[in-house]
Amino acid sequence: MPGLIPAWDALWAIPHIHAWLLAGWLLYLLWLGGWIVLQKREPVATLSWLISLAALPYVGFAVYYFLGPQRIVRHRRRRLRHHARLPADCAGGDDSAELRTLAHATTGLAPSTARTVQLLVDGGSKYPALLEAIARARDHVHLEYYIYQPDRTGTVLRDALTARARDGVKVRLLLDAVGSKQAARRFFAPLLEAGGELAWFHPVRPWAPWKRPWMNLRTHRKLVVIDGRVGFLGGINITDEEDERLREDAYRDLHLRVEGDIVRAMQDVFVEDWAYATERDDFVGAVVRAMPPPMPGPVRAQLLTSGPDSPWEPIHRMYVSAIHAATRRVWLTTPYFVPGEAAMMALTSAALGGLDVRLLVPRVSDSRLVTWCMRSYFDDLLAAGVKVYEYGPRMLHSKALLVDDGLAIIGSANFDHRSFRLNFESSLLFEDAGVAAALAQQIAREFAAAPRVRADRPRPLWTARLPEALARLLSPLL
Repeated sequence: MPGLIPAWDALWAIPHIHAWLLAGWLLYLLWLGGWIVLQKREPVATLSWLISLAALPYVGFAVYYFLGPQRIVRHRRRRLRHHARLPADCAGGDDSAELRTLAHATTGLAPSTARTVQLLVDGGSKYPALLEAIARARDHVHLEYYIYQPDRTGTVLRDALTARARDGVKVRLLLDAVGSKQAARRFFAPLLEAGGELAWFHPVRPWAPWKRPWMNLRTHRKLVVIDGRVGFLGGINITDEEDERLREDAYRDLHLRVEGDIVRAMQDVFVEDWAYATERDDFVGAVVRAMPPPMPGPVRAQLLTSGPDSPWEPIHRMYVSAIHAATRRVWLTTPYFVPGEAAMMALTSAALGGLDVRLLVPRVSDSRLVTWCMRSYFDDLLAAGVKVYEYGPRMLHSKALLVDDGLAIIGSANFDHRSFRLNFESSLLFEDAGVAAALAQQIAREFAAAPRVRADRPRPLWTARLPEALARLLSPLL
């Protein structure tokens, strides 16, 4: 350390060093600021990035390079190509309906139908149903997950997949490289030896620093397609943390088991993601040949997808449009509530218009920062007449929207900027009284177990108001 002091003094002794550093800082701001501004994103988010990067000279470039917003053009091109190969069925739905037309236009996935829809509550319902369906597979099992833990739940599923692979069933497992980082490739050695395939979505490649990494763009989907006939989709990952049979503090969550033509759209999305992650599409022909004939059903359904490969924020648009279309009630449950201006306006307008608007969030999220940020919106919601409930002590992880008595959206997307813009998400939209009634009964039970937030609740300055206000400033970056 003593040797560094003379060197530091020598640096500041260089003629005009202050001017050179100032000039370098200004050039850095102009270059990086221009890069950010030219992306033409939301002004609040753009200004937040500019201020943050100005306060972190040079270091801010690394932060933005690794975590800043990015768009994926190549994925969009692959999406168009694979939609042409695996067309979704359009029968059984009124494609002129505004919401369905909007979903079709923004996702490229046509309206469809389902023969059966089963609402699965918590991992104790989802995992047995998934294992039973896998045991019945005859041609292929396709799985895509954000989190896959090498724990008891993950081991049981791996062994079930290995058994089917040994019997000649084609098993393809796509995992997010960040969310499933604890599940090393060696954990899946039995599956790979049996002929199964494993791929990683957006792996981190430190040996290729010249390629901009996509560390902040993750697949958050929890999607399974079996023989093109049975599909699973929702919010439950593969982990002991979401199985109440193993842990008393397991997450509270929702998932879906569906059959019918809607599974064709789910297959389409998996094929896109697998081809993108592996840079191979030689398997598409075999998948198309293995698809069952059309199986239209009585339940109107539509797959909603979003991600940084689309500029339209489809799931965000669908949430906002569905809320605006409500005439009686809007019930929303989400683990992360960080709304943008449009979503906040839709919720408060519905409440001010006299609708029954309710929001269910966890009492304590798995992120203290997000909890503070969520609570920073409560005063405005309560003033507008929104009923806010905090569920606990278990972590609420359900992601669902119920509108009136006939529209339900269930899936992986949270009600926040990350799900709407950065993550690859998938949800299912149903226009069906039966599905809506089942969801309403489940959410009503959770409302009954969750204390309602009061406008006159105690809010100390240092432990509530100030942390919430500061967290709110970071909401465009969360």
